[in-house]
Amino acid sequence: MKLVTIVCEAYAKEAVTGLLRQVGAQGYTLFPVEGDGSRGKRPADIPEFSNIQVEVILKPDAAERLLQALGRDLFPRYGMVAFESDVRVLRPQKF
Repeated sequence: MKLVTIVCEAYAKEAVTGLLRQVGAQGYTLFPVEGDGSRGKRPADIPEFSNIQVEVILKPDAAERLLQALGRDLFPRYGMVAFESDVRVLRPQKF
């Protein structure tokens, strides 16, 4: 299985979660994050201007569709980064 992690501006939440549904994600985890990077510091004290991190476990083909769609549809519109990792899932039937 693949773990896809997306860190983006909170404003992109609806677009990202909608895309997750389109690629067949059964669920996801989302939480506020803060950090410092190429776009400067992103504190989490003002929700509308903060960053979120979304994590989703997918089958490899769905992860590839998600990453392709993110790059094509959302990267040009929002500040975000995405990456995938191989993961071992103990209850794969949940995904």
